[in-house]
Amino acid sequence: MSGKLLPCSPQEIGTLFLFEKLSPEQLGRLCSEGQVELFEPGPVYTQGDPATCFYVMVEGTVVLYSRVGGDDVEVSRTSQRGVYAGAMQAYLGDRVQHVYQNSMHVTEPTRFFVLPAETFSNIMQEWFPMAVHLLEGLFFGSKSAQRAIGQRERLLALGSLSAGLTHELNNPAAAAVRATATLRERVAKMRHKLGVISSGPYPREDLAGLIEVQERTAELVAKAPTLSPLEASDREDTVSDWLDDHGIPDGWRLAPTFVQAGLDVDWLDQVASEVDEQILPAAIGWLNYTVETELLMDEIEDSTTRVSNLVNAAKQYSQLDRAPYQDADVHELLDSTLLMLSGKIGPQIKVVKDYDRSLPKIPSYPAELNQVWTNLIDNAVQAINGAGGEGTLTVRTALVNDRVLVEFRDTGPGVPQEIKGRIFDPFFTTKPVGEGTGLGLDISWRIVVNKHHGTLQVESEPGDTRFQVLLPLTAADDETPEEPA
Repeated sequence: MSGKLLPCSPQEIGTLFLFEKLSPEQLGRLCSEGQVELFEPGPVYTQGDPATCFYVMVEGTVVLYSRVGGDDVEVSRTSQRGVYAGAMQAYLGDRVQHVYQNSMHVTEPTRFFVLPAETFSNIMQEWFPMAVHLLEGLFFGSKSAQRAIGQRERLLALGSLSAGLTHELNNPAAAAVRATATLRERVAKMRHKLGVISSGPYPREDLAGLIEVQERTAELVAKAPTLSPLEASDREDTVSDWLDDHGIPDGWRLAPTFVQAGLDVDWLDQVASEVDEQILPAAIGWLNYTVETELLMDEIEDSTTRVSNLVNAAKQYSQLDRAPYQDADVHELLDSTLLMLSGKIGPQIKVVKDYDRSLPKIPSYPAELNQVWTNLIDNAVQAINGAGGEGTLTVRTALVNDRVLVEFRDTGPGVPQEIKGRIFDPFFTTKPVGEGTGLGLDISWRIVVNKHHGTLQVESEPGDTRFQVLLPLTAADDETPEEPA
């Protein structure tokens, strides 16, 4: 938009802090090649449009907005003379795309000194060549460093996740190996015990009854209830006494196995009523091997299922064989990330999941949202560890107006008020040298805001820090799915 043209006074623009060191000749050139314009309340330029002019406020009030999804969010409001905006990077030439990075409005009649972008670039190159070279180096150098450190940040996260996944896989895999070896031994003993029983002078009917008892016992093991330690101890004493009273050797050793399988004195009475007294000790020993075999197979099934779940979580986390842009369940993404980071979270941190399972799927780049969850969970864990290592991490989801809220709450020391406004800045970190790059929250902010048109904010006080991600339920009208950066 254009304003009403007004006379340009070199003396007046020379009072602005941006131009106060310029010579009368330089001020005269600015007035001859630029112009003063008066804008009535309303928009001056719009974010995303070609950056054609450099604006310096002479008098009035300006408000800057940034586009977040479909909304314009106010980021600055000022009446300070000399503030500037617009084509501030015109001196970089064709090496970057020149568009307005925000939208500018005025709330009252406001005068600007307006300089065309090309003129601003030529004057900068001519008057301040050394400063231009320094600014170019700073701009492109920071971009290059940000890309390089961003790659390193992802590699470090990948290494940490790989180590955690290896640790998590090792436990169930080792348990399955141990259970398999023990199962082989128990099956061999069960075959031997069955051979001893079958070679004895026992009627066919007794052996058939024993086989039937074995089948019923295996079914009971699959339905074993969970007992408290006190209940299990009392039942073991009762079962051990019954075994001793019926002349069963090593009753104290057999009792824990029977109790773990949910078998009690009533079951033993049924066995005793259906099995001849002479065969009872051998039958109890054989049934013990049957119970151990069933328990070991349950352990192997549980361990291998856990391995399978970990592999599925890794695939979910990395989004292998999936479209980069899709409708995703945030709870599946959160669960896979928490499982991948479980080794890093550790047993001293309690994880609470406060999920609203009624939430619909949302259009997103799931692999990149997993990176956001990883960064926010990692920050929460480090905050809790810095406060003694014990605490609670609460992951909450909810519907807030027309957006999905994903909140990470930790009981760490909190974010100091003086740095709260800087934590999303690139390269800003409070971690010791070598432990942080300062890009985790910056990357998260860009993924949430720029890629998903959502918001990322923090609320913090000692013992209660909450990082809140708000994501839209529907894709923006101008959303064009693209490959993740």
